[in-house]
Amino acid sequence: MAPRFCGLSAPCRFCFRAAKWLPVLFIVTVVVWSYYAYVLQLNLFTITNIVEKCFYLIVYHILLTMFLWAYWQTIFTDIGTVPKQFRLPPSELDRYEGSETEEARRDVLERFTQKQNLPIYNRTIMGEIRYCERCVQIKPDRCHHCSVCGVCVLKLDHHCPWVNNCVSFTNYKFFILFLGYALIYCLFIAATTLQYFIMFWRPPSHYPVPSPPQNQLGTEGKFHILFVFFVSIMFAISLVSLFGYHVFLVLKNRSTLESFRGPIFRLNHSWVQDKDGFSLGAYNNFVEVFGEDRAKWFLPVATSLGDGVTYPQRCIDEDMDGLLGPTERWADEDESEMAFTAYTNNHNGQSLEEVVVQPNHTNPV
Repeated sequence: MAPRFCGLSAPCRFCFRAAKWLPVLFIVTVVVWSYYAYVLQLNLFTITNIVEKCFYLIVYHILLTMFLWAYWQTIFTDIGTVPKQFRLPPSELDRYEGSETEEARRDVLERFTQKQNLPIYNRTIMGEIRYCERCVQIKPDRCHHCSVCGVCVLKLDHHCPWVNNCVSFTNYKFFILFLGYALIYCLFIAATTLQYFIMFWRPPSHYPVPSPPQNQLGTEGKFHILFVFFVSIMFAISLVSLFGYHVFLVLKNRSTLESFRGPIFRLNHSWVQDKDGFSLGAYNNFVEVFGEDRAKWFLPVATSLGDGVTYPQRCIDEDMDGLLGPTERWADEDESEMAFTAYTNNHNGQSLEEVVVQPNHTNPV
């Protein structure tokens, strides 16, 4: 694989990596400031009702904990690597690069795929095996090359600068929870500061006697409370559309890339594009991302089903399935055993192939 940032000097590479953390630093700064504005300026210095104050602080800290936990998991969860069986060995690589025609190169990849018994069902629109020139390896289904990270990523959704990481198979659940808890966090702040936002803009003559506690606040305290209300509203407006879109993708079992350009499947002896090729019904699609343990659905812990290489499908062409042979697990044995067991248990002990092969292109759920 070509070296990353080969045209940059060491100091430039360091600056480039540091710059990628600026969006994350911005988010952390906003959260720290919102904590000061909400906990200190609003709850400690403004609200005098003890019951109201305790309720706000308890709920706020629960939401903040879940939000930061999901954010941490999204940022620092490793994106995973494509199994080594998909990488061309030196002999095959020499044969591939030495081929003079595209047909000869295609033949090298086809033979290598059959030799390694790779579970490849997605192809290019021309029916060719998807191959990454930079990583010198065949791409598993739903895998794409990230130009920012410089590697092929399993079930790549997109590279998100706000988490300085790829959103992919390994952290997609965490990303959804991050968006969801961030949205609830902003809405809670906006809802609980709304009455004080209104009070600060009303003239003193409209206040009942005795005067409300906000009159004891200085200009700085009012500024923080007013500004945290505006900021929470702005972030909530941005998050609601993004969160809603990714909920839609989860229920459809699509990635962001697949929603724009559907994967290519073999159907009726031809290669067709189908955005819903991996959809097994809304509930099964949700379980594939969030797992079977309902107690852990909304906790930022790893519960997604599968190994990131093979995925259940609505339909697999019988000729294609026979050509490739049975699907194998390519992750390390210790890591993939639990994921594979979860898939098989979810379908009453049937093999993965028996579940996903359908006689026609219809949704089984």
